[in-house]
Amino acid sequence: MNRGPIARILLYLFFIGLIAVPFILTHRSSRSAMTGSQIDRQDALRRYGFYLMEDSAQAGVRFTHQAPVLDAQLAGIMPEVASMGASVSIVDYNHDGWPDFYVTNSRQGTKNALFRNNRDGTFTDVAPQLGIADVNRPGTGVSMGAVWGDYDNDGYPDLFLVKWGKPMLFHNEHGQGFSDVSEQAGLPAWMNANTALWFDYDGDGKLDLFVGGYYNEDIDLWHLKTTKIMPESFEYAQNGGRKYLFHNLGNGKFEEVSAKLGIKSRRWALACGAADLTGDGHPDLFIANDYGVSELYVNDGRRFREVGKDVGVGFSPKSGMNVAFGDIFNQNNYAIYVSNISEAGVLIQGNNLWVPQEGEAGTRLHYTNMANSLGVELGGWSFGAQFGDLNNDGNLDLFLTNGYISADRNRSYWYDFAKVTAGNSTIIQDARNWPAFDGRSLSGYQQKRVWINDGAGQFEDVAHNVGVTDTHDGRAVAVGDLWNNGALDVIVANQNGPLLIYKNHVNPEEKWIEFHLEGTKSNRDAIGAEVTLYWDGKKQIQQVAAGTGFSAQNDLRVHFGLGKAPQIEKAVIRWPSGIAQILDHLAPDQLYEVKEAR
Repeated sequence: MNRGPIARILLYLFFIGLIAVPFILTHRSSRSAMTGSQIDRQDALRRYGFYLMEDSAQAGVRFTHQAPVLDAQLAGIMPEVASMGASVSIVDYNHDGWPDFYVTNSRQGTKNALFRNNRDGTFTDVAPQLGIADVNRPGTGVSMGAVWGDYDNDGYPDLFLVKWGKPMLFHNEHGQGFSDVSEQAGLPAWMNANTALWFDYDGDGKLDLFVGGYYNEDIDLWHLKTTKIMPESFEYAQNGGRKYLFHNLGNGKFEEVSAKLGIKSRRWALACGAADLTGDGHPDLFIANDYGVSELYVNDGRRFREVGKDVGVGFSPKSGMNVAFGDIFNQNNYAIYVSNISEAGVLIQGNNLWVPQEGEAGTRLHYTNMANSLGVELGGWSFGAQFGDLNNDGNLDLFLTNGYISADRNRSYWYDFAKVTAGNSTIIQDARNWPAFDGRSLSGYQQKRVWINDGAGQFEDVAHNVGVTDTHDGRAVAVGDLWNNGALDVIVANQNGPLLIYKNHVNPEEKWIEFHLEGTKSNRDAIGAEVTLYWDGKKQIQQVAAGTGFSAQNDLRVHFGLGKAPQIEKAVIRWPSGIAQILDHLAPDQLYEVKEAR
C-alpha cells in the first residue's frame, strides 16, 4: 500500500503533536470547571437566546455506559477497538405524546435502559419489565445502537437493536411490552454493525431497514480466529462489514436485497442517513465511512446508484463518523454534515459541511464543502452531531460531540498511531502490530461544540457561554422536545461515561411550531415525509427521519423556530406516498397533529 496523505501528515507532524497534545489536554481540562449553573443565564438569553442546563440528576436519570471487553488478544489496543457503543434514541414508545428515550450499554452482561417520560420532568427506566434491558448476554454480542420504526403500521414503534453480534428486532406490543421477533423476521445470525435506519425506499407504505456493517460479519470479536481484523488501509479500506438492505414483505418478514439493488460496498460504515436529495420523491442514502470516502446512493425507486464522486462528496478519504441533514440557509434543501478527525498540531482532516449547489440541468445534486468558510470545520475528534434550532430564531444550529480516548492527560498515543498509519496493509490489518495504549490518551478531554447559526452564513461556537462544558468522550447526540414546551433539548451519550440531558431554556419571545405526522397511505410513522414551512418571507424544509447522526435518533416530531412575532403563511407537507397537503391558519407556539389526507 502506498503511504497516503494521512500517513504523511502524521509522520511529518508527530513531533509537534507530542509536545502539543499534553498542553492541549491540560488547557482544555482547566476550562471545563465551569458548569451550567455558573454561566450568566440572563446574559446567555440576551446574547444567544437560550442556555442549556445539564438536568440528568433532577430528571432521575442515572446511566453510565460501559464499553465492550473483547478477546484478550486485543487487550493492548482495547481502548480503541472498544471505543464505540454509547447510543441514544428518542421515541414515544407508548404513544402518549411525551418523548421517551432508549440508551445502550456495550459490555456483556450489562443492561440497556428505556427511560419513560413521567410527564413531570422526570424519567423512569422501564426496560427490564418491558423485555428490552437484558440484551447483552454472553454469546449474543453487545449493543451498538438502536433505531425505532413502526414496521407493521400498528401505531406503535418497534425496536431494531444494532449489535456487534446477533441483531435483534423487537415488536412493540402496544406499549405494554416487547416481543423478540428476530428469527421470524429473517435477520442474519451475526453482524458487526454500528449504524442503521428505517426508511421506505420503494414507497410501498411499509418501512424497510438499512444496516451498515463495520467489522466483517465473519468475525466474533470475543473469540478471534485471527488478529487480522483491522482495516487494510487508513484511507481506502474495503475489508469491513457488508451493507444490508432489508425489504419489508409486510408479513413480519424481511428480504435482504442490498446487492440486488446496487449496494455492494464493504467500506467501514459508521453512520448513515436517508433524505430525498434529488427531489424526485425517493429517499436517497448517504453513508459516512471510517478509513475512506463517504458514499451517496441515489434511489430511483427501484435501484440505488453510487454517485458520491460525481457530485463532490466521495473524492476525499477521511474518517467519517456522522451524517446529519439540515436546511441551514433556509433555501428548501439539505446540507449534509459529516464529522471527521482534527487534532491541533497533529492531524487536520476537518469536518465536512456539504452544501448543495445547482447542478446540471437545474438539478441540486452537486455539493461544495463549506465547513471552513462557515466556521464548523474544526471540532476535535468528532463523533455525533445534530442540526436543530436551539434558540428558536428560525435558523438551524449544530450540536457536536467529540473526544476519543481520555486516559492519562500527560501521555499521548499519537506517535504510535502515526507509526501504524505509515505501515503497509499487512502491518495495519493485523492487530498484533498495533502498539499497546498503556493508559495513554488519544484526543481525549475535548470540549463539545454548540454552533449557533446567525442566518447570514456563519456559525459561532457558544458552548461554554450557554452551559455545555463537559469533556467526556462523546458519541451519540439526539435532540427533541422532552418537556413539551417548544424547546429542543439535547441528550448526549458518552463512551464509558454518564448520560447527559441538557434541558433547553429559550427566550420566550422566540416563537416555535411543531408537527407530529401520521401516515395513512404512507407508513404510519411518516418516515420520509417533508414539511416546508413558510413564514416572514422565509421558508425552511425539514423531514421525519428514523435514524440520523452517529448511533442516534431524534424526536420524530418536526420542530421549527420562528423568531419574534412571526407571521406564518403556510406549511406544505409532502408525504412519502407523493400526496401534497397544505396547512394554513397556523398559530405559533403550537404542536399540530396531522394525519395524511386520503
